[in-house]
Amino acid sequence: MDEVNNLKPCFLWILRFNLPTLLCFFKAVGFCNIVSDPHPADSPFLLSLVRQLAGEFSNQVQALEQPIWFVSIRLWQRPLTQRVNGKLALFAEQANSLYLEQAYRQRVIVFESAGDRILVRHLGLRRPSAFAGAGSDLKLLAQLTPGDLEDLPGCRLNVQKTQTGWQANMFPGDRCRFPYDGKVGEVVLGFELTENQFLTFDRGVDSETGRSLWGALMGPYRYQKMQDFSHELPL
Repeated sequence: MDEVNNLKPCFLWILRFNLPTLLCFFKAVGFCNIVSDPHPADSPFLLSLVRQLAGEFSNQVQALEQPIWFVSIRLWQRPLTQRVNGKLALFAEQANSLYLEQAYRQRVIVFESAGDRILVRHLGLRRPSAFAGAGSDLKLLAQLTPGDLEDLPGCRLNVQKTQTGWQANMFPGDRCRFPYDGKVGEVVLGFELTENQFLTFDRGVDSETGRSLWGALMGPYRYQKMQDFSHELPL
């Protein structure tokens, strides 16, 4: 109570001036969240989606039930501390649960409101191996800069709200291609998200024949969230 009384003279002095001065005072004493508006690019639907996707996931239950068709995978989707062109983004990678130190498929997922839907873009990394393990290493993730990212035309998802959650599909005609080991790889992207699980339909395909090569060959990978990272979002 004494601390509050000590602040009264400060408030009385501030109130003699205009509102901007008062806002600066709030900012100085750490009340930014009170006076700051949400980022204009963040719709309520977008924030809900990104919060649900930010986390560490595992499909261990599925792998135990169907060991012939599914290996146990750990998936990290960690918020970037800085926005990408003003938009929220997640760093994603995954690893076999038996070899967590050998993470692969490093990418950055960017979210954008587009009317009544959400546009998701996948960006590649110029040096993926340099950030292997960043999903569980915040110091390494903090070294990621916009210069490390590269555009992947066609790697887009149209995300729409459903009665039970979210559904994401590629746009008709899009082909998500990326450089891999001196060649050109291609992946078909898609996911469904509910309150209890995260289903991914990603599968690699042969660019010439369209034959499925890896990923969700026998149906989606069914993940449950093990750890929540939504508190790390730069809101």
